[in-house]
Amino acid sequence: MERERIFQKHRHPIKTLSLGLQHVLAMYAGAVIVPLIVGGALNFTAQQLTYLIAIDLLACGVATLLQVWGNRWFGIGLPVMLGCAFQAVSPMIAIGLTDGAGVSAIYGAIIASGLFVFLFAGLFGKLIALFPPVVTGSVVTIIGVTLIPVAISDLGGGSPGENPNFGSPLNLALGFGVLLFVILMNRFAKGFPRSISVLLGLIAGTLVAALAGKVDLTPLKEASWFHAVQPFYFGKPTFHASAILTMILVAIVSVAESTGVFMALGKIVGKEITDKDLTRGYRAEGLAIMLGGIFNSFPYTTYSQNVGLVQMSRVKTRDVIVVAGSLLILIGFVPKIAALTQLVPTSVLGGAMIALFGLVLSSGIRMLGDQVDLNRHENLLIIACSVGMGLGVTVMPELFDRLPVALRILVDNGIVAGSFTAIVMNLLFNGLGGKRKVVSTEIEEADSNETATATA
Repeated sequence: MERERIFQKHRHPIKTLSLGLQHVLAMYAGAVIVPLIVGGALNFTAQQLTYLIAIDLLACGVATLLQVWGNRWFGIGLPVMLGCAFQAVSPMIAIGLTDGAGVSAIYGAIIASGLFVFLFAGLFGKLIALFPPVVTGSVVTIIGVTLIPVAISDLGGGSPGENPNFGSPLNLALGFGVLLFVILMNRFAKGFPRSISVLLGLIAGTLVAALAGKVDLTPLKEASWFHAVQPFYFGKPTFHASAILTMILVAIVSVAESTGVFMALGKIVGKEITDKDLTRGYRAEGLAIMLGGIFNSFPYTTYSQNVGLVQMSRVKTRDVIVVAGSLLILIGFVPKIAALTQLVPTSVLGGAMIALFGLVLSSGIRMLGDQVDLNRHENLLIIACSVGMGLGVTVMPELFDRLPVALRILVDNGIVAGSFTAIVMNLLFNGLGGKRKVVSTEIEEADSNETATATA
């Protein structure tokens, strides 16, 4: 009954559609940047790159629906969006450029890694004991902290090294204008307009950017109306041991990130996440990864930026995510629709992302404050070192450039490096599990007993 109350709330179809579109726009930039990077590095033709972007969006939608379905075999049933795993970019490029491997080896390795996650999901689900409140709160905080630089970069107009207009007054005005719009909507608006404040901010920012000549309509004009789906578009997969091992390591990293996202969403929607829930979630992620290999796209994982959107909109129902997943599938079949979302300037998107990613950060801080005894020096040290490591690796990923590729996969991602630090330090100081705020609870109970005794 409680599950249905949380996940099956009815609302006007137009409102549900708007909320779903908001989720699509929140993750869209991250979803399309991966195929652009990989396709460019592997020298794909314009036609191949168009297919890669379209099939990626379609697969994102299917993967999201697999995860949100939540049946007895797979799917965690939380309002979570899935997108291509960014940590897979470098390994995919390395495999594709390796003599004797090539593009076909990329997709053989992706299929094998997805099968690995699916088969060993039960084992991963038993690892919930490694994520007590001090670890979970630290991981969610790390996710927020490591995403903020991405938002700032987008607000300035994109990567400073690639965009000569980075930080221009117009880009700053658009980015901070959208952020201010979202803030004012959350301060003065109520009800539905407040819940779609990010979507309204993106629309308003894009219209202002169009008046300033910052919106390029070329992608919309050149895009076709329909794009057929073709499994094994780049040829039949081939299987190479080194490539498979590399992608399995990437999959393990994705599982580690997904665990933090699952735990964060569980707290937001008020659902206790069990090892069985995690197992179903991991199975769905394994299926999504295999799907990416079959359709020659990417491995898929949960998108943490959409957690901030759930927190901000205060809409925690699955129907919105179902709409978002369906929209992604539709966009994948109709490139002309996909081109519409490409009209949003990077600086406009960056302004909205600051609010979303900041809410992820504040969610982690709240979890630490509510459930962790911060009077214990050990807990403070766990938080300090894990968050510091996550942020440090994010801003200085070159730190591990001289390590072997297999090791770099595990340490050159800030979220994974910080999460691993939190897990190891918690085991060192607290053992399996962790210590909650038992001190204050015991004091409150003692005070209550004394008051009851005095009253008697």
